[in-house]
Amino acid sequence: MASSTTGDLLSEAQTGKTSKQTKYQVDESELLTVPDGWKEATFTKDDNPRGLLEESSFATLFPKYREAYLKECWPLVEKALGDAHVKATLDLIEGSITVCTTKKTYDPYAIVRARDLIKLLARSVPFEQAVRILLDDMACDIIKIGTLVRNRERFVKRRQRLIGPKGSTLKALELLTNCYVMVQGNTVSALGPYNGLKEVRKVVMDTMKNIHPIYNIKTLMIKQELFKDPDLRMQSWERFLPKFRHRNLAKRREPKKKSAKKEYTPFPPSQPESTVDKELATGEFFLRESVKKRKKMEEIKVKQAEALTKKQEERNKAFIPPKEKPLMKKTNKAPTETKLDIEAIKQKVKKAKTKKLGAPPVNPAPPTGSTVGKKKKSKTKANYRLAPC
Repeated sequence: MASSTTGDLLSEAQTGKTSKQTKYQVDESELLTVPDGWKEATFTKDDNPRGLLEESSFATLFPKYREAYLKECWPLVEKALGDAHVKATLDLIEGSITVCTTKKTYDPYAIVRARDLIKLLARSVPFEQAVRILLDDMACDIIKIGTLVRNRERFVKRRQRLIGPKGSTLKALELLTNCYVMVQGNTVSALGPYNGLKEVRKVVMDTMKNIHPIYNIKTLMIKQELFKDPDLRMQSWERFLPKFRHRNLAKRREPKKKSAKKEYTPFPPSQPESTVDKELATGEFFLRESVKKRKKMEEIKVKQAEALTKKQEERNKAFIPPKEKPLMKKTNKAPTETKLDIEAIKQKVKKAKTKKLGAPPVNPAPPTGSTVGKKKKSKTKANYRLAPC
């Protein structure tokens, strides 16, 4: 009986452990997954009936070319911010926009959204897109790209690469991230959900680091397809994503003269010897001044003699006659081995005599007697003429 009771207790303890483990596993999975159709409750006046204690304000500057557009859409801006009980002022003299809270403002985050709205309007984002920042599930990110690349031409090329031909690359990025992206000057303004903004920032920064945006767009397309499968939500997606290797095709040119680096030593180099030290080493320091002068004069005379010989050689070069070329050219003698074929030449001459110039008549007429007689007479006349006197 005692053995059975102990077995029951052990089994109950084991089942209790397993039930706790399963409970923890279920709790973790519930935390990781969000139920479909769930949305956070909107912040209303009932959540903060007393309002804000102090007034807070933000201001931003806008460029001169945005003045005309802001004048047109300013009534719409005031109306959109008026719903959140935020006051907005446009100063055309200073070129600034200011937003501040009022006594009726109950949402403490409304002033932050208003600040983002005026920033987007200053960065050339149209009002229809910028007003979406006032929604709860929207955020914005202004990425500064002006200081990422030093060379101006290279910066313009990479910025154009981000936009793509006729804006196709930017449109693909917008569709994959559900964000509105605006490239203007030295900044990139993005507006959309938080996950999409994270991807947009990554793509923009990689493009400025000379990584083509098509690689990131391809990974985003694969992630979008994997997200549809509920079985792969808890698994790693690294095996599905492509791995692009950076291949540096242009090799660095090596210099012709390579200077070998000296070994590093912590000690400084030895001090160079002075003229007195050199004279002490050779023993010239202890000689008399007259001897020193004589030695110097001898060295000078030797140098002068060498210079004179060099100059004399250069002068004598003008008197050396140049080598003359031979007047008669060498003629190549004709080869005597080849012999002429006389009979072959005779046959060619006979053939040439038999040939007649011009095409033969189509219907040749028979020769008449008068013509034959004339020909005979002409032949006899030719014979008389050729006969010797």
